[in-house]
Amino acid sequence: MTDQELRVGIIGVGMMGADHADRVAHRTSGARLVAVSDPDTARAGALAAQFDGVRVVADPLALVADDEVDAVVIASPGFVHEEQVLACLEAGKHVLCEKPLTMDSESSLRVLKAERAIGRPLVQLGFMRRFDPEYVRLKAIVDSGRLGRTLLLHNTHRNKDVPDSFRSEMIVRDSLVHEVDVARFVFGEEITEITVLSPAPSGFAAEGVVDPQVSYFRMAGGAIVTNEVFVRNQVGYEVRCEAVCEAGSVIAGRPWGDLYTTAAGGVDSGDGSWGGAVPADFRVRFERAYDLELQAWADAARRGVVTGPTAWDGYAATVVCEAGMASLASGTPVAVSLVDQETLA
Repeated sequence: MTDQELRVGIIGVGMMGADHADRVAHRTSGARLVAVSDPDTARAGALAAQFDGVRVVADPLALVADDEVDAVVIASPGFVHEEQVLACLEAGKHVLCEKPLTMDSESSLRVLKAERAIGRPLVQLGFMRRFDPEYVRLKAIVDSGRLGRTLLLHNTHRNKDVPDSFRSEMIVRDSLVHEVDVARFVFGEEITEITVLSPAPSGFAAEGVVDPQVSYFRMAGGAIVTNEVFVRNQVGYEVRCEAVCEAGSVIAGRPWGDLYTTAAGGVDSGDGSWGGAVPADFRVRFERAYDLELQAWADAARRGVVTGPTAWDGYAATVVCEAGMASLASGTPVAVSLVDQETLA
């Protein structure tokens, strides 16, 4: 398929799915949006009408099976991901699945095993920070070794607001999951333990919701990762990451400038000056990352490979978040137990 256009179908046309539809239609080279599916058929129809030649397929599984759809973007709620991803695997079609892979570790493992059984990778997870230019540069500096061994990682994840339906467990499963993947991406190793704690809730938190939350990861190599997730901070969408190394540090995502690196002897880049407001919408902060993610996925799918976050990354993140929800309930550290990858081969 390398020389052919990738015909893409999208399942779920809420905020994220609609954003991806526009991205595929207008900003993804070598790909063409051909079909959308959503339980809200009126909403799906209104979206399809914005583009030439895009059909509405009422049944998402019928969209997956459609001979005129080569690859699928899944932006539906997490509780239907297992069925839809498994359908893509059965049909032999590449799929970009927004996080989470599934809602629990057992179903994520079933997806992982199903992909291993067909003998080739088809699943990419929507962990877009791996494509953000600043995070990519941070990772490159860490990997270069010029700052020595990485000792600590500090993540900040703040939203201006969320609906009242966004409960305490969702802060772990749907927000902290990004920090889980960032930690695994930067260190290139697994998380072995997670602790989720919280101060007294913010006065803006919905009734019964624990917000903000602070969590700690222990990495397989002994490093520690700290995370602040604050989903009703009233200011804007602020995400950043600082890697603290033996001989310096590097920060991605500061709202007042580009990548900022310190090292022995002084500042390498960035002048520390204020450079603008914090955006209210995550799609603004990570617009470039989403563009790069979809382009990389489409390019890889046309070649029949997966180059982004894999089904294993989705499974590992689900297991860590499941342990995180247990820690949130108990206030104590919870060990993370992953299956042995060799047993899946």
